[in-house]
Amino acid sequence: QVINRFSRVIGHAEAVKKMYIDGADCSDVLIQISAVKSALNNIGKIILKDHINHCLIDITEENDNDALLKLNEAIDKYMK
Repeated sequence: QVINRFSRVIGHAEAVKKMYIDGADCSDVLIQISAVKSALNNIGKIILKDHINHCLIDITEENDNDALLKLNEAIDKYMK
């Protein structure tokens, strides 16, 4: 699922690049850039949720403070 979404984002970004090269209206290019950013954010949400689910298991089952620190670090970096 995530790999397919990445592939679509890459294809979309290439299409936006071509739009720009071909001299498309800047407003249209910006709208498409916004769509690519949104798609990447959605991929990030999926990956973050998966990471949280796995980390919470490690944290609770093994009382793993390192996993908690890594989770917090990942959240901080993603939210920048």
